[in-house]
Amino acid sequence: MLALLLVALIGQSASGPSLTPPVNPSHQSAQTAIPAPAARGTAAPMTPEDLSAFFDGIMPYAIHRDGIAGSVIVVVRGDRILFAKGYGYADLAKRKPVVADSTMFRPGSVSKLFTWTAVMQQVQAGKIDLDADVNNYLDFKIPPKFGKPITMRNLMTHSAGFEETILDLMVDKPEALYPIHDYLIKRMPDRIYPPGTVIAYSNYGATLAGYIVQRVSGEPFDDYIAKHIFSPLRMTRATFVQPLPKQFEPFMSNGYETTASDTPKPYELIEPAPAGALAATGTDMGRFMLAYLNNGTYQGGNILKPATIKEMWTLQLRPAPNVLGFDLGFYQEDRNGLEIVGHGGDTNFFHSDLHLMPDQHVGFFMSVNSVGLPGSSEAVRQQIFRGFLNRYYPYEAPQPPTLPTAKTDSARAAGWYISSRRAERALRFVYALGQAGVTANDDGTISASGLVDAAGNPLKWREIKPFFYQEVNGQTHLGFALAPGGTPVSWAVDDINVFDFQRVNGLTAMGTLKVMLVCFIAILILSLLIRLGAWIARRSLKLRLELPPGAGWVHLAARIGAIAFLVVLGGWVVTLSNEQLLLSPSLVPIMIVLYVIGIIALIGGLAMIAEAVMRVRSGPGGWLVRSGEIVVALAGVYGIWFLLVFGLVSFVTNF
Repeated sequence: MLALLLVALIGQSASGPSLTPPVNPSHQSAQTAIPAPAARGTAAPMTPEDLSAFFDGIMPYAIHRDGIAGSVIVVVRGDRILFAKGYGYADLAKRKPVVADSTMFRPGSVSKLFTWTAVMQQVQAGKIDLDADVNNYLDFKIPPKFGKPITMRNLMTHSAGFEETILDLMVDKPEALYPIHDYLIKRMPDRIYPPGTVIAYSNYGATLAGYIVQRVSGEPFDDYIAKHIFSPLRMTRATFVQPLPKQFEPFMSNGYETTASDTPKPYELIEPAPAGALAATGTDMGRFMLAYLNNGTYQGGNILKPATIKEMWTLQLRPAPNVLGFDLGFYQEDRNGLEIVGHGGDTNFFHSDLHLMPDQHVGFFMSVNSVGLPGSSEAVRQQIFRGFLNRYYPYEAPQPPTLPTAKTDSARAAGWYISSRRAERALRFVYALGQAGVTANDDGTISASGLVDAAGNPLKWREIKPFFYQEVNGQTHLGFALAPGGTPVSWAVDDINVFDFQRVNGLTAMGTLKVMLVCFIAILILSLLIRLGAWIARRSLKLRLELPPGAGWVHLAARIGAIAFLVVLGGWVVTLSNEQLLLSPSLVPIMIVLYVIGIIALIGGLAMIAEAVMRVRSGPGGWLVRSGEIVVALAGVYGIWFLLVFGLVSFVTNF
């Protein structure tokens, strides 16, 4: 346990934003890149034949290399599906292939686009005002805070200010599912930002929006989506219903960890259904894309007015100055000189992306049914889509000159930053361990932990405007927000604009935190070893430790406290580094046990301080012993501060 704790303090892992909660929400690519045409030269003709040759040339290799069982790709253009094909297997054991128009995938958070579509249908009907207090539409109340109400516009831009929600995100059996209304009350998160100020991706916020659709329409959410979106678009193999209806079971792809095991995973049950419960075929997702690209209509079926879609594709909020931001429900993904809007989605086992290029009337959807090798489910989607863009929209990004202030500004930007998407009350410790470090390089560029290239090397960013950076030899941007005095206080990057990273200073900054925790743990272990050695020596010499009356109990409490500190730190690291456990019903009892151990440690820390005071005043022991007791007392002070600041004795179990 102590080894795991020290490993966690020395280096942190990274994962991307998803339906499931990231511990360190940074971006990471796989270790090897998929060959793609250079982003320059003549565009290839976007025909079914060329698309087939392109994807057939890379997809079988990509999914085999990354341990992914199966995938589907759909490209639409104009008013038709131009290309739709499955690769690999929907069932490994039976060698059942993926078929684009019959195999169903779980698009994860791409489901939110259907929820936002439903919201805008109700806006069109005059039943929802984007800027009204959402409490007007609810049969319970979001408590007031910050003097501003939450609006639907805030929900659609993930700027309602909610902390991350994790419990009941997924459940392990159908009987554990309960109504959306009950989930929204039971798992209501705290509000940690004023509405409309900070983007912090929120599954709870999307679920709240889905429930409002249910309330104002008078129809259950699943039925509403089926009637008002699936039916007019002829999406015949698409559903939000959980568990999966019997008629769809023959078409549903299995989910897998990797191809190393052909054991399929159970159908994932998403409690906040409007945030991620969709199951659909690739071609049904193609029909959805075509409706958006054709003024809300597909083959006579209409879901939205052209003006509504235009409003949805209008910038609302940026996570940092100049970087790509949020439209209404869609996030911006501009690349290769193109306007691109879309959404990604991840369950535990399915990983998907939907991209729309409105000016080109082109849409792209891709989903994989496996986790694959570490980092691959994200990297393969990014590399395939970027290869697609480079082939059909070749582009050479402008390379503005680096500012002469680059070295000075990079030094000011360097430091530690924490994701705005975090569970603030209960999981503050684990998010603190996942801080992203910004480093000023000798050449005036910066690097940020978690931002790496296809080979796993840190990306470098050079300053092209004050505190606005462009990827070296690339086109992605990273921007900083500044305090009134000009100090960088947060940053965000084009590729991850669903939250920002906020500056952390003082004792809670990872650089200081790591050193202090290592020293704290070392002092506790050393003090326990010295106490153990002294006890063994006294027993062999048949001596007793003579202490003033009552001091024996303080001495014992201090030793128990040191052990409790080590157990509680190691216990939290082991518990919260396991993402499967984060979604398990057994998490809360474990947390309560750790909270109780934290209280014991807290009392033990007070005993360390009390023992040091008594030893310094009246002994026994010389100056060396008394100095040691002072060091242990300082460790006790730090331990008490740590437990209180990071909420490890808060007994918060709703997050």
